[in-house]
Amino acid sequence: MMPGVMPRLFGLLLMLAVSAAHAGEDTIKIGILHSSSGTMAISESALKNTVLMLIADQNKKGGLLGRKLEPVVVDPASDWNVFAEKARQLLSNDKVAVVFGCWTSASRKSVLPIFEELNGLLFYPVQYEGEESSRSIFYTGAAPNQQAIPAVRYLISNEGGKVRRWVLLGTDYVYPRTINRILSAYLAADGVSPDDIMTIYTPFGHYEWREIVRRIKAFGSEGKNRSHINR
Repeated sequence: MMPGVMPRLFGLLLMLAVSAAHAGEDTIKIGILHSSSGTMAISESALKNTVLMLIADQNKKGGLLGRKLEPVVVDPASDWNVFAEKARQLLSNDKVAVVFGCWTSASRKSVLPIFEELNGLLFYPVQYEGEESSRSIFYTGAAPNQQAIPAVRYLISNEGGKVRRWVLLGTDYVYPRTINRILSAYLAADGVSPDDIMTIYTPFGHYEWREIVRRIKAFGSEGKNRSHINR
């Protein structure tokens, strides 16, 4: 992205999101719903810091609509139930105008009913599995037809039809399971036998990969070639 584009886009999104209900307040409160602790902190902390940086940059320029932006940061601690609790807190108690947050599809689905109930708006920053649409969520990431399927298509076309076996490996939650179902159907439509597709899921925080690597190598050795789609 060109320098300066991201801050301008951030300001534009905020202008579109701030409702008349917040017009009389001294500041515009921006909710930040990203994990600072737990399994997902390694990924979500960077997003939290990015939003804080953009808020600070916007405030240096005079804020928005004549008011300063006030970040309200909460830590859902990588727990889907806590995501829902913190989302309700931001919308009901803190009265934020908009929320930037979540990473996993499980956390997004956990907060979705809260945002729809309270007429809130969530900017969701990463790719997602599709099959969902809500007026309360601004989906900014790629869907399967924009990311996962083109990746599979690329592997098929650039390997000259030599790839026969596929390993679909992911963490055990909504996004990987939905994506793997979509990819399995896509591969089947392309003539790949179900016997040439292996799907493996691991729990959050999994770190012992030796046995999984052994299974993948054994599965791949039975075919001419193999390819991995890993999330």
